[in-house]
Amino acid sequence: MSEWKKRCAEEWSLQGAPMPDSQDWKSVYDAKPLGRNLLKNPSPHGVSKDTPPPEPDLPEEPRRGPPCFQPDGDFSGWTTSTETLPYDRSGIPAGAVICQLPRYSWFTMEQVVDLKAEGLWDELLDDFQPEIFIQDWYKENRLHKSIFELHVKLLGADKITVISEHSAKPTEDRSAYSHTWKEVSYVFSGYGPGVRYVHFQHRLKHQYLNGFYEALSSDSSVMVRPTKTSA
Repeated sequence: MSEWKKRCAEEWSLQGAPMPDSQDWKSVYDAKPLGRNLLKNPSPHGVSKDTPPPEPDLPEEPRRGPPCFQPDGDFSGWTTSTETLPYDRSGIPAGAVICQLPRYSWFTMEQVVDLKAEGLWDELLDDFQPEIFIQDWYKENRLHKSIFELHVKLLGADKITVISEHSAKPTEDRSAYSHTWKEVSYVFSGYGPGVRYVHFQHRLKHQYLNGFYEALSSDSSVMVRPTKTSA
């Protein structure tokens, strides 16, 4: 066994995992693809789950003028888009005069992780099928009962074929508020051969009512763990 191959096997406890001699093990060791976050810029809003969410929940100085749904942050590494939603008039009695209604929008951030480019190899993904751990955090708030969605897909080499997927759409208890970060996580295991990419997408619901009131996320993560599970 080559020195670099031995280092990889020992560092990530890969006993029983296929490790072909044809692999460039020094490159794999340098890339360190196992046990680290493979997403770029995981906290684009500039906040961390390890510190309390910022106060206040609503802006001190509302912005006047037409609705603006673009949050602040450095979104390099992410593809972003905004979907402005229709006004919600449900629950308004017929004939009632309403001066203003809140306007909501979904702000979507997504990335595609190339597992082989990050240092993983075909035999490991196809035969060993290590766990792929997904984790995300969002700030609890009372803007709406639904403020966060997570959608993750494991894709084949063509970046189109969906081999496995998971979605989470938590709802908020607006009567109870603890001002904290909420975790959403999932583990892909036994997903079958052919996975080469991970498509990570989450959506945050923002509100505009004489000011921009945003939801926040932090510490998004896609991590391949050197743990084999049965299909």
